[in-house]
Amino acid sequence: MRCRTNWRMTVKSISIKGTGCKSAGCALKAVVLITGDLLHVPKSGLREERSSLTMQQKSAAGEVVHVVGKAIEALQAERRRQQIGPAGNGGRRPKRKEAASRRRNSMSDMRQKIRPRLAFGEETRSEAPQAPGQRAETLTAKRMNERPASSDKQLMEAVCERGNCLQALKRVKSNKGGPGIDGMTVDQLPGYLMEHWPGIRDQLLSGTYKPQPVKRVEIPKPDGGMRKLGIPTVLDRMVQQAVMQVLQGRWDAEFSEHSYGFRPGRSAHQAVAKAQQYVVAGHRWIGDLDLEKFFDRVNHDRLMDAVARRVADKRMLKLIRAFLTAGVMENGLVGSVEEGTPQGGPLSPLLSNLVLDELDQELERRGHRFCRYADDCNIYVRSQRAGERVKRSITCFIERRLKLKINEAKSAVARPAERKFLGFSMTSGREIKRSIAPKSLVRFKQKVRELTGRTRGISIEQMTKELSSYLRGWKGYFGFCQTPSVLEELDQGIRRRLRSVIWKQGTRGRQRFRLLRQQGVRYELAAAAAGSPHGPWRIAKSPALHMAYPVSYFDALGLPRLYVGK
Repeated sequence: MRCRTNWRMTVKSISIKGTGCKSAGCALKAVVLITGDLLHVPKSGLREERSSLTMQQKSAAGEVVHVVGKAIEALQAERRRQQIGPAGNGGRRPKRKEAASRRRNSMSDMRQKIRPRLAFGEETRSEAPQAPGQRAETLTAKRMNERPASSDKQLMEAVCERGNCLQALKRVKSNKGGPGIDGMTVDQLPGYLMEHWPGIRDQLLSGTYKPQPVKRVEIPKPDGGMRKLGIPTVLDRMVQQAVMQVLQGRWDAEFSEHSYGFRPGRSAHQAVAKAQQYVVAGHRWIGDLDLEKFFDRVNHDRLMDAVARRVADKRMLKLIRAFLTAGVMENGLVGSVEEGTPQGGPLSPLLSNLVLDELDQELERRGHRFCRYADDCNIYVRSQRAGERVKRSITCFIERRLKLKINEAKSAVARPAERKFLGFSMTSGREIKRSIAPKSLVRFKQKVRELTGRTRGISIEQMTKELSSYLRGWKGYFGFCQTPSVLEELDQGIRRRLRSVIWKQGTRGRQRFRLLRQQGVRYELAAAAAGSPHGPWRIAKSPALHMAYPVSYFDALGLPRLYVGK
């Protein structure tokens, strides 16, 4: 004898229904709602007395109150009359059927009518269900990797939206850059789009857009060697920029808080400041990891798998795959590309962050303190032994899991003062300060020598103008250091360099003497400097030239100071 009871509960309006038993001999059961919305069926018989059970369920829609009472008595009486009915023998059924009738009557009493009532209380949202007499418990939602929502299937429409495309075009024009393999310049792009944009938009929406191969360009690295760039056509750059703007707005919130590269609202200065906090807190050993040729070795299959977990629009997936496999033109020949994201396109930094987000999650899972800017990652630990252990384990993870390679020659475990991070270093001693890395200072001095060459054959005004443009950009970044004495020393070297140029332009002694006298230098000092056998660099430090061309003279020319004393 089996009693089959089906229960159904919905979210908006919860209802509980019980179906009758196929057999009249099934056991009597009562349904009770307990805490947590679990259904419990006790083995005891039906409760005869009138009772009611109240459950308050708090949800995003409000508070749902279920009041459970007895069944309508009229319905029960009607069913009892139907069960008895005329059967002869004085209106009574045989005894065998009488027992079955009583059992059916008991089951009919068990059936209760449920009357749901919807009430919106003042409680806050996202609370757990609450049973009578008990306090609600707050449930914390866990982040889960789910498939993209159905709204993400319209990403290509968002890419082709007018405002997004105009913003992408404006950004491409501001970035300037050279032409791709088709020779079209940035200035020619607006006119081309006015004529051909409807067809380009149809190709994007239909998933048939095919980007052109990128042009291979090599530029020297600051530390030596050559860096390979892939320059897309200006049209492909605009499409990539439009795609990047849409995807970045959806993905950026998922990236790690320890990632600072190529993200809106984040900068290299924030990464350096965070690294300084780790060192001040006592983590005075650095595990410096350098990814060898990262942008050239990104695995396409792993990258597309990460994209597919976030994007449901198949047209978008097809377009990103087309950008990765568009090919490279080098020396007039187009070669296929099986791995890597060519540097030079607007979409490449976003895809690189997506690849390395798995590394960020692994470091966070292990509880490490780290900072990552693109492919430059530093891990901060308390001892050299811990640094070596972390370096070995993370290197194994990167090479086996991410299919990338660590440059052992440039990776090391050392003190912060011995390593550089984004052009900065840390001082040693009690007070940890941000300082400019030695290699950064060497590159700065080399650039200044190039701009202030004494044989360039230009006026001091033109030379100062070109130098000022470079100094403003350099100061905007490295002015974040906390070593003003270094900046002041650089200022002095720049002014001495310009004084030597002025002295070199006066080719004869009499001309030099006349220049010094015009600047108000005393006769004796002007004569001694004009008749000196020393070269321009040494004479530039003499009292005569300091008096003739003081700091105010270069301020009048528009030369910016790297350090302005308080």
